Amino acid sequence: MKLHEYQSKRIFAQYGVPIPDGDVATTAAEARAVAGRLGGTVVVKSQVLVGGRGKAGGIKLAHSPDEAGQVAERILALEIKGLPVRKVLVDQAADIRQEIYLGIVIDRAVSKPVMMASSEGGVEIEEVARVNPEAIKKVHVDPFIGLRGYQTRWLAKGIGLDPALQRSFDQIARGLYQAFIESDASLAEINPLVVTGAGNLLAVDGKMVLDDNGLYRHPDLAKKRDIDEETPTEREAREAGLSYIQLDGEIGCMVNGAGLAMATMDITKHFGGSPANFLDIGGGAQADRVATALRLILADPNVKAVLFNIFGGITRCDEVAKGILTALDEVKPQVPLVARLVGTNEKEGRQILAASDYHLITATTLAEAAQKAVAAAHGELEA
Repeated sequence: MKLHEYQSKRIFAQYGVPIPDGDVATTAAEARAVAGRLGGTVVVKSQVLVGGRGKAGGIKLAHSPDEAGQVAERILALEIKGLPVRKVLVDQAADIRQEIYLGIVIDRAVSKPVMMASSEGGVEIEEVARVNPEAIKKVHVDPFIGLRGYQTRWLAKGIGLDPALQRSFDQIARGLYQAFIESDASLAEINPLVVTGAGNLLAVDGKMVLDDNGLYRHPDLAKKRDIDEETPTEREAREAGLSYIQLDGEIGCMVNGAGLAMATMDITKHFGGSPANFLDIGGGAQADRVATALRLILADPNVKAVLFNIFGGITRCDEVAKGILTALDEVKPQVPLVARLVGTNEKEGRQILAASDYHLITATTLAEAAQKAVAAAHGELEA
């Protein structure tokens, strides 16, 4: 789950990270009022969960409250990469002398958080890694020990930070790490962390991505989810406990298990098809969840065939078969259906499908199922 800049920075501030004075506005009048309270030059920043806001016209300076209102009105009318701008952050403009990158993610290769710093802040860290990887300094953090002072000093020296700022850099790095750990985040970054004209460090931008699997421990953070970033179908899937991502292909895929879902999508592409979605119904999925999943797939007008690939372990094939029939009774699909049920109660599941009034194309292997689904989507195979 992604957080907006203003949400991320407010969390950082709770852990001692200095951020600019500012507030969120949803109308031009509110932006004008915030700018009037702050005084001086302000920066008006669109709050959408995509990159490239500046290039899209979503970040502008304003030198007076009236100008802030005018700028906010224009930004609030924008749609950036398909997402409408519903809020702007009005921050006091900083006197920027140097821009630094500071971030932390999980390094899954070593099963530890890794903190990264770079003297080349203000640009995407992926671009720095591509063009000048030596500019990025990294330290892995033992989760049982935490971030240590010698590590932050090494980072500060590695990016050439003024020694006079090393103590405040240490405090900010430790605060960022604690925010990351205690929020169950998968990413937390300050880009840029700036050196101001007064010789202070200030986090003028921030980003956090939270691990959905940890949200049950943070109901306050879960409430911060921006539903505008999701399609209505993705929203319904999340509320039903399903892992669903809508794509632009023509073959709907319903699979149990993320790895199997990825393999199903890959083999569909291999045989000339294009998956319409990633959908993992999870282990132990009951008939009602399967029915919900199928309704979501069939709600996509681009879907020309549906491929069921179920490996019965925790998930029983007979329960999946019941869910399929329940959904078919409700949705009345007009597209071919290909079913592969293997594993626990597969015989019973196949019998349930065979005894139904619906004609499903069956397969015993994944390759066979994918080939049949592609052929059916192209009108070359009928049930």
